[in-house]
Amino acid sequence: MRAAHTVAQVRAAEAPLLEGLPPGALMQRAVHGLLSHAVRRLGRRVYGSRVVVLAGGGDNGGDALWTGARLAARGARVDVLAPGGTHPESTAALIAAGGRLHRVAAPGVAAPGDVPAETAEDNSGTLPDELVATLLTRADLVLDGLLGIGGRPGLRGAYARLAELAPPERTIAVDVPSGVDADTGAAPGTAVRAALTVTFGTYKRGLLLGDGAAHTGELALVPIGLDLPTPDLVALDDTDVAALLPEPGPADSKYTRGVLGLVGGSDRYPGAAVLATGGALRGGAGYLRVVAEARAAEHVRGAHPETVVTVIEPGDAEAMLAAGRVQAWAFGPGVVPDAAARRLLDALIGTDVPLLLDAGALDPFAEAFAAGFPAEPGAAAGRDVLARRGAPVVLTPHEGEFARLTATALGWDAAETRRELADDRLGTARRAAAALGATLLLKGNRTLIVDQDGAARVNTTGTPWLGSAGTGDVLTGLTGSLLAAGLGALDAASVAAYLHGMAGQLAPRPLSAADLPATLPAAIAHVLAGAAG
Repeated sequence: MRAAHTVAQVRAAEAPLLEGLPPGALMQRAVHGLLSHAVRRLGRRVYGSRVVVLAGGGDNGGDALWTGARLAARGARVDVLAPGGTHPESTAALIAAGGRLHRVAAPGVAAPGDVPAETAEDNSGTLPDELVATLLTRADLVLDGLLGIGGRPGLRGAYARLAELAPPERTIAVDVPSGVDADTGAAPGTAVRAALTVTFGTYKRGLLLGDGAAHTGELALVPIGLDLPTPDLVALDDTDVAALLPEPGPADSKYTRGVLGLVGGSDRYPGAAVLATGGALRGGAGYLRVVAEARAAEHVRGAHPETVVTVIEPGDAEAMLAAGRVQAWAFGPGVVPDAAARRLLDALIGTDVPLLLDAGALDPFAEAFAAGFPAEPGAAAGRDVLARRGAPVVLTPHEGEFARLTATALGWDAAETRRELADDRLGTARRAAAALGATLLLKGNRTLIVDQDGAARVNTTGTPWLGSAGTGDVLTGLTGSLLAAGLGALDAASVAAYLHGMAGQLAPRPLSAADLPATLPAAIAHVLAGAAG
């Protein structure tokens, strides 16, 4: 499990070490780890290699400069590009090892005046932009130490120019890519894109979230001895998922392994029920009851004869519940969000088992949440109804559905919500989960799973190829099956997102949603092998 912390938590954990250790000792711990990754990236051919250090004035710049000094001492040509002041001790060490320090400015801008003249090899003027570009183009390795975890997102001036010129495939970011918000992952404007980010002490939230994840590349952690609190965000790995996967025992039957009730499909969208059924059959539950309108039911029977299918008329809640006892319900794929769907929703809210709502169930849920559920006469608010259920509700929107859901259910401004998602995806999801009293699986390039108490997980598997119609239906079925098999809401949603993303990575290219159910066994085998080895 990868644990991520906020900048404030990291600062607080660093404080006692900075007080108790000799000056610079904590930085040298970071430098030792960074150096090993730099040497590995150079293929252990340090002598004669070309290394460029992008150095700001903070500790990240110091880490990069000390690493540059070590590489220069081993025979690398090391050039430092500094838009402003640099860390004094590490700058002196780099110059003593034969490195070169250059002042840089954005094209057409006067040179900064705060690079120490006594440490610069040539401080007669700003290095021309074309020479800056040449150094970066020819570099075998670039170390990005422009800004640290306290830097603001988005770069300007010479900082932005260096980020634009740095070759992503040969750049290592120090602790966090410059221009990425270390807490939120926001990266408006220009930010460094790295092939590898070497982070110290703990993962920073912004390295796992949103745009920050896209700028981070591969992620490596260097322990430096921090005593950290409970993580603010976690990402599961193979070992975690393998430990959570339901595994039948010798005394289990199809009933004891869990029964899922899946309500989906319609005459308009019959295929969604087929896709959701495919995901559900791979989630660990032993028995699947599918409740669908006639056309969708026919499609499910043809594709998955192992399912037990109940045909209902639109909105017939009594017939739906009469399909049989289940350990969880999943409702929404292929459902038309109309008055008939609302009747089914009200009935499902009144049950006492975990309930997953997706796609066509989300708009009726939002309307019912705002108006109150008939299942709880006299309830003051939708959140009170959910709290009284005694079993969790899981909501699985993508960003557009999330904006509509929160606008209708909570009165949020949809346009402002989209901006807040871009600025602080995790914070916005946390506020919504708390206000709704539900577990939220917010789909995206880094899917977030957040429960009503604020516990949060980010999924790190997946591929852009999953951005196609129907893949979410498979995820709904898979998550519902894991709920029925006995996993809690946070675990079921997290494991499902992980396996769904892994299946996407293993599926043929270009993939379609129909590829995913058949690929899920390979994804599970991959996870189990990773956990074992």
